[in-house]
Amino acid sequence: MALALAILVNVLASALPLNGQTTGQISDRFAVYFVPAGYVFSIWGLIYVGLIAFAVYQLLPSQRANPRLRGIDGLFVVSCIANATWIFLWHFEIFAWTLVAMGTLLVSLIAIYIRLGIGLDRPSAAERWLVHVPFGIYLGWVTVATIANITSVLYWAGWGGWGIAAQAWAVVMLVVGTGVTVALMLSRPSLPFALVIVWAYVGVAVRQSSIPVVAFSAIGLGILVLVVSVGTYVHRTRQVASAI
Repeated sequence: MALALAILVNVLASALPLNGQTTGQISDRFAVYFVPAGYVFSIWGLIYVGLIAFAVYQLLPSQRANPRLRGIDGLFVVSCIANATWIFLWHFEIFAWTLVAMGTLLVSLIAIYIRLGIGLDRPSAAERWLVHVPFGIYLGWVTVATIANITSVLYWAGWGGWGIAAQAWAVVMLVVGTGVTVALMLSRPSLPFALVIVWAYVGVAVRQSSIPVVAFSAIGLGILVLVVSVGTYVHRTRQVASAI
């Protein structure tokens, strides 16, 4: 039910749209540079397909007593409510409170990631593809969305950036996202998480192609994330193979 609510609210946000404006139209009003090209947001379709697959999988008779899945029930409900709440707050321009909703969504997904043992445990093929991969993708995107949300709200609040150019702050945000991703890859690696970051960074480069410092930083840091992530994945795969 919670997932159905989140999906319904997101669909209505664009179909109606809520408060007479789409999510993207509101975002376009903020002159910030940590925002990817519009096509990048199509990843929401993949996220919801993955979450629906997870929802069906965890309801199977064979999984009803799975302690890992039962251990995230409450957190998943919280994440869905936070997702839907953010949409309402954003569309009705209660921007400061969107940070609370987004923060709640991010924290709940981090807790889910940890409880599932993503990047540490060796799940079955079904659990890997229907649980670990969907939540890796979701957390990756929400990590990007959190940074973008913060930059947008700061712009709305009239923050001057301590006199530092907006383009420079965009590069700082890209570096922060890269640091978070690399740290995760070295501790609890999830290739889907990292690939989402790369996907978003390519989108930033495309949208900000007229601003070389942002575009080239996004490309360079995206390559760094990709190299570290693939290298970590190969290393972990070899470790698992040698342990068998």
